[in-house]
Amino acid sequence: MYRVTHKKALRSCVRNWHQGGQSVALVPTMGNLHAGHLQLVKQAKQLADKVVVSIFVNPGQFSEGEDFDTYPRTIEEDLRNLEEVNPDMVFNPDVDEVYPGGVEYETQVLVPGLDNIFCGAFRPGHFQGVATVVSKLLNMVQPDIAVFGKKDYQQLLVIKKLVNDLCIPVEIFGAETVREESGLALSSRNRYLNQQEKDLAAKLYQTLSGIAEAVQTGRDDYQQLEADAVETLENNGFKIDYLSIRNAADLGAPAGGELVVLTAAWLGEARLIDNIQIKR
Repeated sequence: MYRVTHKKALRSCVRNWHQGGQSVALVPTMGNLHAGHLQLVKQAKQLADKVVVSIFVNPGQFSEGEDFDTYPRTIEEDLRNLEEVNPDMVFNPDVDEVYPGGVEYETQVLVPGLDNIFCGAFRPGHFQGVATVVSKLLNMVQPDIAVFGKKDYQQLLVIKKLVNDLCIPVEIFGAETVREESGLALSSRNRYLNQQEKDLAAKLYQTLSGIAEAVQTGRDDYQQLEADAVETLENNGFKIDYLSIRNAADLGAPAGGELVVLTAAWLGEARLIDNIQIKR
C-alpha cells in the first residue's frame, strides 16, 4: 500500500497501471475511516485491478459555522485500518496540493437542479464544494470507476450528473449503506452521539422503513406519510431539516418508478442523514 501526497507521483503510478492494461478504481474519503469506508474499498477491489483511496478533508464543502476545524484528522489510524483491506495506494494531499490558488480563487463546479435543494438548502455551498473537489480528484487520479456510498444519496446524484454533464470518462458506482445492527447508518459524525442518543438514533431508519413498507403496500398519500414521520421523530427528540419522498432518479416529485425517502435530522450535536430506496 503506497502513500503519496503529490499528484505528480500519483499520476505517474496510475499511468503505469493503465499502460499495463490494469483498471483503476477511486474511493474518495475525508478520513476518520469506519467500517463503511472499508466496505467501499472492498467493493472497489471487486470492480477494478487497482484501488486508490483518497483522504482529504475538503474545506470547500463546509459551510460557515460548520465543523471543518474540528473535523477529526486521524491519518495514522486510517492507514492502520486500511491495511485490513489493502488498497494499492492512499492519496493524502494537503490543501495547497488540491487548491494551489486558494479555495476561494479557483474554478468552482455547480450542478444546477440538485445542489440547492434538501442538504444543499440547509448547507449553502456544500455541494458546490463537493462537486469541485470530486472533479479535481477525478482529474488527478483519472480512474475507470469511482465508488461512493448511497448513504449520501443526494451527493451520489450530484456526482453522477456532473460526470455526465462534463463528459468525464468514469463510471460512478453507488455502494449500499453499511449499518449497525440497530439500523443506524455508519457515519463519521456518529461520534457526536452519546450512548443514549445513539440508541435513539436507530429510530430514524425505523421510521424510513415504515414509510417504505407503507408505499410498497399501495399508499400514495406521500405528504401525509411525511408529516406523520416528522411528528414521530420530533416526538422522539429529533429536529428535522427535511424528510421527503422523491423520485429516485432525480429527486423530482414522486410520480412513477422507483422512489427514495430521504432525511436529514439533528439529534443532539449530530446531524444524521439517511435514505431508503423504494421499489414498487
